Amino acid sequence: MFGFEKLDVWKRSLHFADAMFTVADGLPKRYQFSLGDQLRRASLSVPTNIAEGSGRQSSKEQAYFYNIAKGSMYEVVSLLALIGKRGHLTRENYQQYHQEADEIAAMLNGLVKAARSRAN
Repeated sequence: MFGFEKLDVWKRSLHFADAMFTVADGLPKRYQFSLGDQLRRASLSVPTNIAEGSGRQSSKEQAYFYNIAKGSMYEVVSLLALIGKRGHLTRENYQQYHQEADEIAAMLNGLVKAARSRAN
C-alpha cells in the first residue's frame, strides 16, 4: 500500500473527484468541452497532487504539491458556481459540494502546515 492511500484527505478527494465526474457527465453537450472537461481536470488534480506530494522526499516539495491540490479545489468551487448559475446544479447540490470542498481544503491546509513544519 502506498502511503497516500492511508490519508483520509486523499480518500475524500478521490470520492469528491468521482462525484465531479458525474456532475460533468450530466452537463449538456455544449458544455462538455469547456466546463465539463475543466471540472474533470481540476477535480482529478486534487487526489493526484496529494499522491504525488506524498511521494516526494523533501517537505518543501510535499508542501508544493499539496498547495497545488488546494488551488485545484478552489478552481472546482469556482466551476461549480458557474455550473449552478447556468442552471445545471441545484442549490442543494451546490451547497453539499461546497461544504465537502471546504472540508477537503482545510485538510489540505493541515498537510501543507505539517510539511512546512518538518522543513524548518
